[in-house]
Amino acid sequence: MVHHAGCLCGQVRITIDAEPTGARHCWCRLCQYLSAGGGTVNLAFPSDAVQVDGDICWHDSVADSGNAMQRGFCPRCGTPLLSRAEARPAVMIVRAGALDNPSLLAPQMEIWTSAAPDWACHDPGIPHHPEQNPQ
Repeated sequence: MVHHAGCLCGQVRITIDAEPTGARHCWCRLCQYLSAGGGTVNLAFPSDAVQVDGDICWHDSVADSGNAMQRGFCPRCGTPLLSRAEARPAVMIVRAGALDNPSLLAPQMEIWTSAAPDWACHDPGIPHHPEQNPQ
C-alpha cells in the first residue's frame, strides 16, 4: 500500500511505497525540541521506498545515542518531516504527524524515557526503555 505525508504549507509531499517496519515514541531532548515538548512519534520505512517532492532543509546533529543524524524540515513552514541516521542508511524515519494518516501505526515502544519531563504520559501497554532500545 502507498502512504503519503507532507508539511503544513503543502510545499513538501512525500510518497512511501512500503509498510512501516516499526514505530517508536522518543523522549530524547532533541525530539522534545522538535516537537515543542512532547517527544516525537516516528515510523521507520525502507529508505528506497520514500520519495520526496519539494525542497527539504536538512539539519545535521548528534543524537543522545551518539548517532550522527540528519533531520529534514520544510524550509517554508518548518514542519519536521524526516530523519535518517548515518549508521542506518537503509532506514528513513517519517514523523507520524506528517503522515496523511497519522494513525497508520501506533508506537510499539517508548525510548529515552529517562529524559521525559515529569508531566509526560507513558503508555503502560508498550515497552519503555530509559535510553535507546537495547536491540
